[in-house]
Amino acid sequence: MEHHAQSIQVIGTSHVPGLLQTEDYARAVFSYWVPELVTGDVEPRVEHRMRRKAVLERCPYEVVLHEPVLRTRVADRRVARAQLDQIIRESERPSVTVRVVPFDTDGFGGASSALLYVGGAVPALDTVQRDTPYGTAFLDDAMELRNMRTLFRKVESAALDPVRSRDFIHRLSKEL
Repeated sequence: MEHHAQSIQVIGTSHVPGLLQTEDYARAVFSYWVPELVTGDVEPRVEHRMRRKAVLERCPYEVVLHEPVLRTRVADRRVARAQLDQIIRESERPSVTVRVVPFDTDGFGGASSALLYVGGAVPALDTVQRDTPYGTAFLDDAMELRNMRTLFRKVESAALDPVRSRDFIHRLSKEL
């Protein structure tokens, strides 16, 4: 979906977004899919996920992560630490902005607001992907898109600034 994107905004509430994942983290996420992936299907998916990162070279990427995303170990401590370090490295790219909403943020009601907002060359091409209990929903209606932009701004306003977010992630990495 992000191949032709002009901008990408993500709210992460359960997992690290795919474009920031390490290979080991992605493998761990894919291992939980239901129905389970057939043997041999995981590695091509991991490779594809890693190739998708090329979009970070050309496209503004804004991510707001709720603290549980950073604390949940989808694998072991080594993978968790490497994943946090990867987020810090990616956040140093000029096109990538990572912000964190800590647990102790007052007045934050957006903990279940996961979304992927992909901005197109013209606003009519914008698309939002939302995960639901029964699969993925894609939204492209003008009013829905406006609502999702408002949601992103609300969640973003609750987050630490990028420098404090990087420091926060660094502290979590040291705790592992």
